[in-house]
Amino acid sequence: MNFDTSLFFALNNLAGRSYGTDLLIVFFAQYFAYIATIIFLITAYRSRNRFAALWLPLISALIARAGITELIRFFYHRPRPFTAFQVHQLLSDSAWSFPSGHAAFFFALATGVWLYDKKWGTALFLVAAVITTSRVIAGVHYPSDILAGALLGIATAYATSYVLKFVRKN
Repeated sequence: MNFDTSLFFALNNLAGRSYGTDLLIVFFAQYFAYIATIIFLITAYRSRNRFAALWLPLISALIARAGITELIRFFYHRPRPFTAFQVHQLLSDSAWSFPSGHAAFFFALATGVWLYDKKWGTALFLVAAVITTSRVIAGVHYPSDILAGALLGIATAYATSYVLKFVRKN
């Protein structure tokens, strides 16, 4: 077994221990993302610099999730862990596993906010880590899916920031 699979099983073994723990894992892996997004939208919309606080992170997140992640998945088909192994499966997903769309979206969002406000961005990095780690524990991603999605999201936010600054200057 490689490091990625070993780490997956170490985290996934936290699932299936109790009904309450499993509910908490599912909440953070699936539903917390909606709550975090709504809080982000409300907070960013109220910001003094709406472009930097709202549009840059949101555009970055959408490009990372709906564009680049889907392009990679079109060419590279990595099955979900629950299709390859017997795991504690708390969620189901029919899309390919690599890279994680949740990680790409939330790490791009966090990076976009971090470029504007370090304190708020750091809080969003923590939210992204909780959501994506929970998805490994829930049995729908390998750790490398999360790492790749996180790197993709961070790089997309930096690139989007650079392009948007260039466009706004000209």
